[in-house]
Amino acid sequence: MSVSWAPSVEAAVSRHLGARWRSTGFTDLGDRASHACGIFHGEPISVFAKLNAGGETPAELRGLDLLRRHAVAVPQTIAAVRLAGGTLLLQEAIPEVPAEQRATEHWQSIGRELAKLHRVHGDHFGLAEFDGYFGPLPQDNTPAEDWPSFYGGRRLSPLLRRAVDSGHLDRDLSHGVERVIERLPRLCGPSPRPTLLHGDAQQNNFLTGKDRAYLLDVAPYYGHPEIDLALLDYFAPVPPEVFDAYREVMPIDDTFGERRELWRLFGYLAVVTVDGDSPFGRPFAGRIAAAVKRYA
Repeated sequence: MSVSWAPSVEAAVSRHLGARWRSTGFTDLGDRASHACGIFHGEPISVFAKLNAGGETPAELRGLDLLRRHAVAVPQTIAAVRLAGGTLLLQEAIPEVPAEQRATEHWQSIGRELAKLHRVHGDHFGLAEFDGYFGPLPQDNTPAEDWPSFYGGRRLSPLLRRAVDSGHLDRDLSHGVERVIERLPRLCGPSPRPTLLHGDAQQNNFLTGKDRAYLLDVAPYYGHPEIDLALLDYFAPVPPEVFDAYREVMPIDDTFGERRELWRLFGYLAVVTVDGDSPFGRPFAGRIAAAVKRYA
């Protein structure tokens, strides 16, 4: 299906390079992502293409630019191309070391690059410049003065409403999440500095190249750095070397483990909203129940 994008991709890359560019092959990567995507191979560059069916692309482009301005490693953007089915985001494809082939230094590069991002701080929690997306779901970045207000008002409460409206979360469990939101001032731990976040930092959203890690699918805002740390092993475990390398640059509070599931709760609500009736999504209601039992 995605090979049909080739003429649009070739035209956009040719404009970017100022010379004729032709695709010599295509690798479909849709089985590794929640959206249609793949790599168009060619010379002197190959191109990663991702189809955003909604309005995510402008926010993603602004997010990538924000991180690039702070010298954080992100792939080079080539173009955003409007198609009948959405917007095709084109980025220069970086030769990848897949997760199953990562050596210790590749995992360490993820921790260091995330810590480098977390050295950037703001004045408020949120992001005044633009809102974002967490997967396909809109994300309100309106600033707040304190972290419990932002996390409860901009993340948990909106996603709780979406999860209930989807029909995939029962009322008793939703009331439990409401109790957690009420207790956030007592649950959130030491007050952090507003820290620039990846925003969707699960390990598949880092590409490990030969020499460093690159941040992908970013949803940035200024928040609690433990959010990103909690999402690193949100879907699959990561080796301790990731956190050890992070600690070489930035500290991790000794009590972070007590809050890990609290920070994952908004992600669990998002999965239930989007995929709650699927074999993948149904177990996340149980994770929400466990978090409610622990924190409410």
